[in-house]
Amino acid sequence: MRASATGSSADGTAMSHLYLSEDLDLSAVSPGDDVRLTGEEARHAVTVSRLRAGEQVAIGDGRGTLAQCVVLETAPRELVLEVAAVEQTPAASPRITLVQALAKGDRDELAVQAATELGVDRIVPWSAARSVSRWEGAKAEKGRARWASIVREATKQSIRPWLPAVAPLTPTAGLATLLAGARVLLLEPTAETPLTGIRHDGRDLALVVGPEGGIAPAEIERLVAAGAEPVRLGASVLRTSTAGPAAIAVLNAELGRW
Repeated sequence: MRASATGSSADGTAMSHLYLSEDLDLSAVSPGDDVRLTGEEARHAVTVSRLRAGEQVAIGDGRGTLAQCVVLETAPRELVLEVAAVEQTPAASPRITLVQALAKGDRDELAVQAATELGVDRIVPWSAARSVSRWEGAKAEKGRARWASIVREATKQSIRPWLPAVAPLTPTAGLATLLAGARVLLLEPTAETPLTGIRHDGRDLALVVGPEGGIAPAEIERLVAAGAEPVRLGASVLRTSTAGPAAIAVLNAELGRW
């Protein structure tokens, strides 16, 4: 799909459109090489974005490499590109994981989209006790695939070199195992410690965001017993769609990402 944002490579050259192809190994290409973009990405580029020979695009593999290219040839489901420049970005350290509770409407999806644009590294769909929305049976994989699609499009929109992973639906009982080794920050409006008071200690970070009705007391007790730290964002109570992205913005500043 076409990205509507613009970014720049290490040499300052504009990247106006980003296309992703996880099948390409861009880490092995060099300026002057030809690469082929095929499938749905190529079809969209040619038939929807109407790219033509001579135009510039960026392609990524979702694993840290972006290549700035010039279109050489087009076909209905194929683009032949000449690589002009290659930029490799190491994976972020520490990593930030967003554990996002399922929410009604599109509020959880809005959180996923914004979190991706803001630089989250992994997203975990959480079936919280107070989640109105439920992914049951085949709906669990369908929901995860939907979130993965949103993450992919947001990655292209923000021209990110790394594609965040979307984990399978996880119940409260499985969070401690899934987040083992990470510093788990539980967003809770009544917590005494502000998120702005947290100082990085070297561990990966995980933000846990509850649904519309908040995190149930029993879940808070269980997560705290497993090592989670309750923190608050401020005096106001944010929606589940904005709490995670707002917290990621705070952590970006603390970690020096911004």
